[in-house]
Amino acid sequence: MIHMLVRPSVRMHLRPAQRATLRRRLQRALSATGWGSAQVSLTLSDNDELHALNQQYADEDHATDVLSFAQLEAPAKSPPPKGLPLLLGDIVISVPIAAQQAQTQGHTLDAELLHLAVHGLCHLLGYDHATSAEERVMFGYEARLRNEATARRATRPCPPPPMPGRARSARSTRSTASAGR
Repeated sequence: MIHMLVRPSVRMHLRPAQRATLRRRLQRALSATGWGSAQVSLTLSDNDELHALNQQYADEDHATDVLSFAQLEAPAKSPPPKGLPLLLGDIVISVPIAAQQAQTQGHTLDAELLHLAVHGLCHLLGYDHATSAEERVMFGYEARLRNEATARRATRPCPPPPMPGRARSARSTRSTASAGR
């Protein structure tokens, strides 16, 4: 289940239909992972909040596009049984940075918000992109999840692939910053 919070500072930049579409698509991506019964909090915010969070949790003195805060000490080996609520964590996105990245990349804000939300979801599941091998796996998985999220058919399972050379890393309460693509 996706819980969405839209900060007042960015609410005027997102139509209700855009928010509903993003929420629905992130839920489809979550379902494709097999973790559809888990809970994820998605906050759409501004640069000031992302800057403060990035400074507090990643010791970086700048705003960033997305931060993830996993609630599990270590990624579980498999999704929880249906009906058992589990909070995977929180994803916080800067809408102004997403808008700027969308313009630079030549696509819509909706596509960029989904890209960042799925990127954050993959971090919640324990993925990282610290090495080129990890990046290939994580970014490939993100692409599969985005395809499922936007498909006009029933969601197909996309089991999480293993990370190269090690078990998936824990992301406990430390944030994960994404620098875009």
